[in-house]
Amino acid sequence: MESLKKYVDPKIRLYSIIPLLTVFLFNDLVYWGAMAITSGHYHYDLTTDLDRMVPILPWTIIIYFGCYLFWGVNYIMMGHLGKVHFYKFITADMMSRVICGIFFLFLPTTNIRPELPAHSIFNPAMCFLWNVDEAANLFPSIHCLVSWFCYIGIRGKKQIPLWYRIFSCVMALAVFASTQTTKQHYLVDVIAAVVIAECCFWIACHSRIYIGIMNGFEKLNKRLGLYVGSGEEV
Repeated sequence: MESLKKYVDPKIRLYSIIPLLTVFLFNDLVYWGAMAITSGHYHYDLTTDLDRMVPILPWTIIIYFGCYLFWGVNYIMMGHLGKVHFYKFITADMMSRVICGIFFLFLPTTNIRPELPAHSIFNPAMCFLWNVDEAANLFPSIHCLVSWFCYIGIRGKKQIPLWYRIFSCVMALAVFASTQTTKQHYLVDVIAAVVIAECCFWIACHSRIYIGIMNGFEKLNKRLGLYVGSGEEV
């Protein structure tokens, strides 16, 4: 335990490891579970004329894939902002996935992907993306949802340098754009993701829902030897 606290805790707070793994697994359960359940069901195409006006830009796949590192850094960062804030964040994240799951199940969505432009060096990466990520579970966009959580989770937190807070906002907006220019999502998917993230975060921060989740994870952490004294963080 002391070695973990000495070498791991300064980078990834020990108490945050299990909750972070849980939200990752819960996200996968919702996403892939809903996709499996709705396989063969009628899927709605919410593409609008405005969506069709957005050009496909294969190079933006760099942003679309690069955001995974952004997510990891910012979610780990939440654990350094105090237990109360961290568990409110985790609560909001899990609430948002429940809402996403409901939409995925009862409003299955899809789109028709366009032809790739000729001679782009990023076409193989685009083909890989489209092959591994079926055109389903589009509304709302989890890519946009998670990216916006990465920003609002540190928004107004003076412990985080202002330049990084600004960067996180810009990065989230860049991810929004990449979901459109890689033709992974519609514009309405982005809007829905932001609304859901903001609403869930507001509820988690202005209610006591997070307490039950915090207590559950803290009990589990104690059993696993990952509990670090509360101190000022609680």
